[in-house]
Amino acid sequence: MKLRVYLTFTSENAREPIVWKLGRDFDVVTNIRTAEIKEGMGLMGLEIDGETEVVEAAISWLESQGVHVEPIEQSVIAG
Repeated sequence: MKLRVYLTFTSENAREPIVWKLGRDFDVVTNIRTAEIKEGMGLMGLEIDGETEVVEAAISWLESQGVHVEPIEQSVIAG
């Protein structure tokens, strides 16, 4: 499963290596499509590729870290 999402970071977690931890702790491939940090907040377009249950666990983990996760419409890519 390949999922594209927007991640919104707060001033508290914008400087943490969250995407690095995601790739290290979950068996997923991450591809940063776009990223921007402004005044302590961040927005990132991220593609996450892996087994469906692992991708879902990774999304849950991101949310537990205080990251707002919003799917990009038609973001599930077959293959």
